[in-house]
Amino acid sequence: VHPDDEYASLHENGQLGKSEMWYVLDAAKGTELVYGLNKELMADELETSLANGTIEHNLQYVPVNRGNVFFIEAGTIHAIGAGALIAEIQENSNLTYRLYDYDRVDKNGNKRELHIKKAVAVADRQKSDTPRQPMRVLRYRPGCATELLCRCEYFEVHRLLLNTERWRTMADYQADSSSFRVLLCVDGCGSVFYDNGEGFSFFKGDCIFFPANSVQTKLHGRAEFLDVRG
Repeated sequence: VHPDDEYASLHENGQLGKSEMWYVLDAAKGTELVYGLNKELMADELETSLANGTIEHNLQYVPVNRGNVFFIEAGTIHAIGAGALIAEIQENSNLTYRLYDYDRVDKNGNKRELHIKKAVAVADRQKSDTPRQPMRVLRYRPGCATELLCRCEYFEVHRLLLNTERWRTMADYQADSSSFRVLLCVDGCGSVFYDNGEGFSFFKGDCIFFPANSVQTKLHGRAEFLDVRG
């Protein structure tokens, strides 16, 4: 679980808290993730369930499929289940309080550090609503289509589908003065070109950074991106 900005500022030397978004790149059949609690717990009840090993019975498990989107607000107890490959977009912070680690040990027989007191203090202990998938509306322009996946005060994420194979005109792309942009290629490949004709190729797994107020570029190829803005 991650703290919010207020708690992190007070208890972690002015650091930021962390909210994040998960985009499911792939998921095996039957894959689940943990999203909050399946019932309300008092602070002492949560601590007791952690101590006696019954916490897994109080977690809400949500099935996941390729293309699903989950916004993990600060305070939400969460975990990624086996079989899921997920791209994570997050607030600029590395603060994590570990509640539970399934009693796993390393090669030396040591368990990982837990942060029970802080985690219980910041955790949302209410019964969590089942997360719903956002309504997604594709907007088309020459060579590509986009849809909004998530918008919060820390970041904005769109899905961009590029397909210029049948177009003589490539797709225009540029970061405006309000924020940098990052294109994370989650499928396909192609090229980025500048006005002078120079450019470079990209492939699945590549991450392309565009500074705020970037030069105009053109995208060519067939690919799927996460288009991230600060």
